[in-house]
Amino acid sequence: MRTNRTKNYVLCAMFVALIIVGAFIRIPVPLVPFTLQFLFTMLAGLLLGGRLGVAAVGAYIVLGLLGLPVFAEGGGLSYVLKPSFGYIIGFAVAAYVTGTIANKTAKPGYRRLLAANFIGLGIVYLFGMVYYYLISDLYLGTPIGLWPLFLYCFILAVPGDIVLCILGAVLGKRLIPVTRKM
Repeated sequence: MRTNRTKNYVLCAMFVALIIVGAFIRIPVPLVPFTLQFLFTMLAGLLLGGRLGVAAVGAYIVLGLLGLPVFAEGGGLSYVLKPSFGYIIGFAVAAYVTGTIANKTAKPGYRRLLAANFIGLGIVYLFGMVYYYLISDLYLGTPIGLWPLFLYCFILAVPGDIVLCILGAVLGKRLIPVTRKM
């Protein structure tokens, strides 16, 4: 029992570190910032399961809100007022859902992993876009129309994340058996 708990703590800590590193790996894409946070939050769910995946992402969020500069643009409690914070909330929810779906079977196949990743992607964008819309309108006083919101917060950003969903399914298929043997 103790070994399992220790293993879980180590894996969660490893994913917190990977998510932090992923926030600072920026892939140059015109117009929208593209980082690897989504890949690592998705893998946290796939490899650790829903409960531990959300724990890892939740620890990352807490560290950022406590002031450590772990988010793509810094950290601190005021980060909650940034329009992009909804995506970070979405990472946590998506890690739980992705992990729960993927780990319903002992040996998930590519289809299950890919479906879990795409559902997680939908969750991240849903939370991100709704939060962006609300913060822009209610806090910043600069309302954004639905078409510009859809264009800048979804259409321009989603192609890279679709690639990450596919990469996550491939990595998950290979790494899930490894993490279960540990």
